[in-house]
Amino acid sequence: MRFLDEMTVSGKRVLIRVDYNVPLKGDVIVDDNRIKQSLPTLNLALDRGASLVICSHLGRPKGAPDPAFSLKPVAARLSELLGRQVVMAPDCIGPQVQAMAQSLAPGQVLLLENLRFHPGETKNDPDFSRELAGLGQVYVNDAFGASHRAHASVVGVTEFIDDCCGGLLLKKEWQYLGEALKDPQRPFAAIIGGAKVSSKLGILKALMDKVDSMIVGGAMANTFRKAQGFEVGKSLVEDELLEDAMAIMVEAREKGVKFYLPVDFILGTDPKGGIASGVRTYQDIPAGEMILDTGPASHTLFAEVIKNAKTVIWNGPMGAFENPAFAQGSINLCRVVAALDAMTILGGGDTNVIVEQTGLTDKFSFISTGGGSFLEFLEGKEMPAFTALEKKS
Repeated sequence: MRFLDEMTVSGKRVLIRVDYNVPLKGDVIVDDNRIKQSLPTLNLALDRGASLVICSHLGRPKGAPDPAFSLKPVAARLSELLGRQVVMAPDCIGPQVQAMAQSLAPGQVLLLENLRFHPGETKNDPDFSRELAGLGQVYVNDAFGASHRAHASVVGVTEFIDDCCGGLLLKKEWQYLGEALKDPQRPFAAIIGGAKVSSKLGILKALMDKVDSMIVGGAMANTFRKAQGFEVGKSLVEDELLEDAMAIMVEAREKGVKFYLPVDFILGTDPKGGIASGVRTYQDIPAGEMILDTGPASHTLFAEVIKNAKTVIWNGPMGAFENPAFAQGSINLCRVVAALDAMTILGGGDTNVIVEQTGLTDKFSFISTGGGSFLEFLEGKEMPAFTALEKKS
């Protein structure tokens, strides 16, 4: 795969696919981190004398224009961050947009309107792809978070532009995640949390062949404890996956992977508005209570498990962290991982939020920008965007 730093872009129009799927309240951007992460790629292309045509999706409009999902607030913020005018296009394709793109001089920036205002984006429609590709002479994919989807702006456009490459953010993801999986420093530990085993089955199975130890926390640990025969009260559990959970624990034993679950829990009756009602061990969960966070003994155990690790991958919270009463398990784990002398890689929206809340972002080796793409990369699944770029190398 080629990357932007290997390309000649002087005097050329560069079509850059970024991930500006930022949270909005009205027309106010709540978190501009994704915009900031695109700046190295944008600035490199500008410094080398290119003009930029930037495209992204935002939210899930239903294949038609919807003001609630307009990228106009992003154009304003991007202009501030770049220190130069960012012109907002009225659409992402069409004669008017074509004329705006062709009139760009080196150093000028055009932001296209939301790609998903057209059904052709998510359908990877060839006509939509061709029209989008006509806006640039070089194509750059810097949207790792969208690279697991075979959409027009990440796959289809590459059929109609000869010079295609990855951006600097995509390069970083490719190198860090690829290195961690291909030749990790050992001991190699994985920490997998979150609510549902069903959404993490793939990564649990894939990492089983790679790691030395695995910690499973969050509500998904309830399914594992129930599979072992323990009561979990009114906690979230996936009864249809009890056999899968048991099979994973058996596989870990057979492959010599040390497998750990929480040994105590913070209980409550309402994950959103409730307060903690006490700490209990996994053998002693009352019928009317819910497991909502890991307890202090689990924190001590997990810290001991990973203290000598040289590579750690973490995805998913340890509890219902949105409620401060059930956030301590995730916060404690975050602090422990951040303090390790190891390659520490984390990803997933909730995990990233925890790190930001603790103010420890700069203490991790790498924080992935992907959610579903992070999981699918770790699972070893084919990434449509990567396949498309590799064909053009």
